[in-house]
Amino acid sequence: MVIVNFTVLEGPEGVISPWHDVPLFADEAKKIYNMIVEIPRWTNAKMEMATTEPLNPIKQDLKKGLPRFVHNIFPHKGYIWNYGALPQTWENPNHMDPDTGAKGDNDPIDVIEIGSKVQRRGAVVKVKIVGTLALIDEGETDWKLVAIDIEDSIAPQINNIGDVEKHFPGLLKATHEWFRIYKIPTGKPENKFAFNGEFKDRDYAHKVIIDTNEFWKSLIKEASPKLK
Repeated sequence: MVIVNFTVLEGPEGVISPWHDVPLFADEAKKIYNMIVEIPRWTNAKMEMATTEPLNPIKQDLKKGLPRFVHNIFPHKGYIWNYGALPQTWENPNHMDPDTGAKGDNDPIDVIEIGSKVQRRGAVVKVKIVGTLALIDEGETDWKLVAIDIEDSIAPQINNIGDVEKHFPGLLKATHEWFRIYKIPTGKPENKFAFNGEFKDRDYAHKVIIDTNEFWKSLIKEASPKLK
């Protein structure tokens, strides 16, 4: 028997969808977002919101019926940041991104949270977004937003992508390397990047988020006759 990890989110009135019921913004005026934590830092289980299941629980991904884990690739241990997604976003697989030249990956937009705390799976964390990396994963655009928990002690000093290199020297390079090579142990080739692997800044990242939020709104209207 295969046993996989499984996490649900609960609100005041019971179980909720982390994808659809948690608002995108914690504070829209200040551009503070809610992040759904799927994978705590330094763990290896590949967890994600089950977007095709009712209430979208956070479940371990399966391959050939077996739970998936990312390999440790020296010097990295598991996921090197807290990993998750922004609710109420969707990377549209029918939309060709004019900047990346690839369509979306059919998932909520991914977030890497770089603060000092190892977050809890299923936690809703208020973050500010400071940049983004455009991964091209098996021919699809797969944005990776760079974020920091607003409660982190260093958060006031991290406001754009350049601040990450200043206060976390080497982390952006390690992040690029991790996404480039993490599938190699499973027999797949290196991942590619748009923009020659350059991290884009905060303003560009906010634009990407708004675009994916609009795609999510269209998806919801399409799926629910009441909203048409």
